[in-house]
Amino acid sequence: MNTDRLSQQQAVKLIGEAFASQKRAYAPYSHFQVGAALLCRDGSIYGGCNIENASYGACNCAERTALFRAVYEEKKEFCAIAIVGKSQEKEEFDYCAPCGICRQVMAEFCDPDTFQVIVAKSTEDYKIYLLKELLPLSFNGSSLSR
Repeated sequence: MNTDRLSQQQAVKLIGEAFASQKRAYAPYSHFQVGAALLCRDGSIYGGCNIENASYGACNCAERTALFRAVYEEKKEFCAIAIVGKSQEKEEFDYCAPCGICRQVMAEFCDPDTFQVIVAKSTEDYKIYLLKELLPLSFNGSSLSR
């Protein structure tokens, strides 16, 4: 898988996978269900959903679920992630941008100059950003070098 911009076909497939993952969300408190699909450089895709907890600090976002699943499977080269989300009370989806913690985790594992973040309302209505646009001046491993 190259790191150029995703084709429309690739983006639509990844968004479809994010919608499938969203259906697995465990959100009994916020009722806001999020799904993500992470594209690895080798073409494999890892889905993730948000998983809530009564102790909100113990919750996990869909994006981190997908990333952690992939890292557990020894994948560490990523091209893109698609994210979808909506409240259970709403019929329509809205753009669902990753939270700050998820952006920071992406910065740990993804090249900010090439990694693409897709936020989608549908497979026809989506926006693509580079990670560096969503997290400028990110803190990463090179920030710790002396």
